[in-house]
Amino acid sequence: MSELTISLNAARALHLAAQGMLQPRRARATKADVLAAIRRMGVLQIDTISVVARSPYLVLWSRLGDYDPTWLEQLLAEGRLFEYWAHEACFIPAEDYGLYRHRMLDPDSMGWKSGASWMKGHAEQVERVLEHIRTNGPTRAADFERTDGKSGGWWEWKPEKRSLEALFTAGKVMVARRQNFHRVYDLAERVLPGWDDSQAPALEEVRRAFVLRAVKALGLAKANWIPDYHRTRPPHLAPQALADEGLLLRARVEGWKEPGFVHPEHAALLAQTVEGRLNPTVSTLLSPFDPIVWDRRRALELFGFDYRLECYTPAEKRQYGYFTLPVLRRGQLIGRIDAKAHRAAGVFELKSLVFELGVRVGERLLRDLAAAVTRCARWHGCPTVALTRTDPEGVATALRALFATPEQAAA
Repeated sequence: MSELTISLNAARALHLAAQGMLQPRRARATKADVLAAIRRMGVLQIDTISVVARSPYLVLWSRLGDYDPTWLEQLLAEGRLFEYWAHEACFIPAEDYGLYRHRMLDPDSMGWKSGASWMKGHAEQVERVLEHIRTNGPTRAADFERTDGKSGGWWEWKPEKRSLEALFTAGKVMVARRQNFHRVYDLAERVLPGWDDSQAPALEEVRRAFVLRAVKALGLAKANWIPDYHRTRPPHLAPQALADEGLLLRARVEGWKEPGFVHPEHAALLAQTVEGRLNPTVSTLLSPFDPIVWDRRRALELFGFDYRLECYTPAEKRQYGYFTLPVLRRGQLIGRIDAKAHRAAGVFELKSLVFELGVRVGERLLRDLAAAVTRCARWHGCPTVALTRTDPEGVATALRALFATPEQAAA
């Protein structure tokens, strides 16, 4: 296929198609669909914030609709997935373990020198933790009593927790399962029996694989977007070289100076974009850690969406809210919602809804948005949606009417 030129909207459509976010699902999701979605993305980022569903569950819901979140933990416990550092801490298909083995064995390649230093400087402590797991089996950090008198928290892990994390990064222990979303560790050879490091691909093959997989997951990618997807470190293999070998396709996007790259498996999708037959119809809410928006530069360049997660920003300095969810509507990122699920009360609270500048807020858009929010709220077990404020303010009344249950409407 010769180099094609497509519009920016077509590039967005190609990206969404690659992510499984082009059109709504018709069939009810199954456990196999959860694994297929993760394979399609390549990695599923983990985060523990739970003002709404924790990020990995929400990312899957955006693609699958209603599904049973316990399927994710089941796939991990069954060995179909494993956890490791990819984009960040991620669930990864088990068949990709070999691609990450070099990171485990080389502190410089992963940037985990502090963990390596801990293991070297606290060798006896680390060995005691390992011996505990050998003897007692799968172990949580909570199984070790704190003895250093500190209160805990992110930056004051107890020594056993630091040892577990260092052993995990070094690949000596793995996450066997999760219990109330807490990691349960076991020896790597018990979690992944039969693995031998002779099976690991050569480093150059790994570098090529990460480029190809990132481009495939992104649908269409600029060269400088690719390293972020799996957080690969230099030296980076240039996608131009792979295109010269016929392993990637080149495509021009109107308004871009640099070329975009497309995986050959998406050649048919690329042709459809040229013919105008790739039309996004999904309207949904996204996790801040969804692959569509986790690279803030890419979200700006591809969608014109300037996004920053503000949960780590002091409350008085936040512009949009603690944990804002980007709103995807028919190929556009149209706004962001600061939401909180009050599960005990059955209320899905929209603290604020802010539309992007230039978005034309018409009746059809509001209906798409209300339907997406209502689906998300019900999946959270929250039949009631409560809207506090909107920007612009004038749409709040119309949205509240769309959110109203029959009982509320009759009141």
